Amino acid sequence: MKEILETIIKSLVENENEVIITEKENEKNLTFEVKTANSDMGKVIGKQGRVAKSIRTVMKSIAGKEHKKINIEFLEK
Repeated sequence: MKEILETIIKSLVENENEVIITEKENEKNLTFEVKTANSDMGKVIGKQGRVAKSIRTVMKSIAGKEHKKINIEFLEK
């Protein structure tokens, strides 16, 4: 799942080398912390958070197949 999220994020940003995705896993919960360059954060979040919401929706549907709950946090470096 991390690879899918990484592919989506890297296709949106200009500085692909500065994308850092940290994975934290519990029994049924999975949390991804996404860090990008400050100049790319707006592209990942989008206007009124629409891009971020879309990313979360896609990832939740993938996680649902594995019977896990997923949370994605977008953090500044």
